[in-house]
Amino acid sequence: MAFPNWNAEHEVFREMVRRFALEEIRPNADKWRAEGYFPDEMFRKAGDLGLLGIRFDPKWGGSGLDYWYTVILVEELVRGRDLGCVVGLLVQCEMATSVIHAHGSDALRSEWLVPAIRGERIAALGVTEPSGGSDVGSLQTTATVDGDDYVIRGKKIFISNGARADFITLAVRTGGPGPGGVSLVICPTDAEGFEVSKRLKKIDLESSDTAELFFDDVRIPRSNLIGAEGAGFRYIMRAFQGERLVLAAMMNALCRDVMDETLGYMAERKVFGKPISSMQVWRHRMADLLTELDALALLTYRAADQLSDGVPEGEVSVSMAKLQGAELARRLVLDCGHALGGYGFMEESYVARCTRGVQNWGIGAGTSEVMREIIAKRLLPSGSA
Repeated sequence: MAFPNWNAEHEVFREMVRRFALEEIRPNADKWRAEGYFPDEMFRKAGDLGLLGIRFDPKWGGSGLDYWYTVILVEELVRGRDLGCVVGLLVQCEMATSVIHAHGSDALRSEWLVPAIRGERIAALGVTEPSGGSDVGSLQTTATVDGDDYVIRGKKIFISNGARADFITLAVRTGGPGPGGVSLVICPTDAEGFEVSKRLKKIDLESSDTAELFFDDVRIPRSNLIGAEGAGFRYIMRAFQGERLVLAAMMNALCRDVMDETLGYMAERKVFGKPISSMQVWRHRMADLLTELDALALLTYRAADQLSDGVPEGEVSVSMAKLQGAELARRLVLDCGHALGGYGFMEESYVARCTRGVQNWGIGAGTSEVMREIIAKRLLPSGSA
C-alpha cells in the first residue's frame, strides 16, 4: 500500500514491537486466556522498551513521537494474538495517562505519569458507570470538596485494568449537572474506601481484567485534580480521539490477521476435489471483504495523519475509521469463521476464538451510533442530523 510512506525509523520501531509481541505475548497467549489474567510484569517489560509513552514528552520519560508510531505499536502488538494483554497495555499508555500528560500539573506528572511510562505503576481509566457509558456528561460519581480534599462517592463499571491498577484516572462530578460539572482526578487504589467490588467475566479478551469499582467516601487531595475543575468532559472528548484511533488500528490488524489465516486455509482445504478458494461464491465474498479492509486501513492512516498534524478534520476521520472497523469486524470475522466450516467452531482455532467478541468493537470509546452522530453533525447540513 503506497500510503503511508513508512521510513527506516518506523521500520526499526516496528521490528522491535513485533519481536516483543512474538516473543513475550504469543507464546503465553493460551495460558493467559485460560487463567484469565496476564502478569503485571508485562507492563514493566513494555516500559523498558519505551512502549508506554510513545507520544509523551521526553521530559517525563516519553519518546516524543507521533500517532504514526501509535498505529505501528497497535498493528504489531496484535500479532501476539492475545487482545486482552494488548488492551491492558494500551489502556496504560493511551487511555489512562494521556490526559495526565496533556493537562496534569508537573507534580502529578512526576508522581503518576513517570512511573506509569516505566510500567512501575499500573493505570486505569474510570469513566463508565452502571447508569450509562457513552453519555459521559451525565455521570453520577461525585467528588465533594472538604477542606483540602475531595471526598468521592459512586461506582464505575467495565473498567479495564481495574482489578490491578495502582491508580484510576477518574471522571467525577464536581459541579452541577451536564458536561460542565465533570472533572478528572487521580485516585490511588490504596485509598481507604476504594474497593474492587466485582471482577467481571467477559466472553472475549479474557486475560484483560475488567472490574466494577466502588468509591465509599474515598478521600484524595484536591491537588490530584487534573487540569481545571469542570473541564473534565472536554479533556475526555479530546482523549477519545487517540483511543478511537487505537481501536481502529486494532480492528484493522485483527481483521487482516484473521483474513490471512482464512485465505491460507481456503487455499489448502478441498471440497468436491477443488480448493475452497477456487469457488466463485467464496472468491467474490473474500474480494468484497479485502476491498473493505483496504478502505479501513486507508481511513485509519488518514486519521493518524490528521491527528498528527492537529487538523480539525481528524475528529471526523477517526470516527469514520472506528465506525468502519467495528462494522467490518463483525462481518469479516464471522464470514471467515464460516469459511473454516467445523474448524470455525473449535476452541483451538484462532479465527473461531475471534468470533466471540466481535460485538464489543462497536461499543468501546463510543458506540457505532455515537460515531455516526459525530460524522453527521460535522458533515450534514444544519438541521439534517
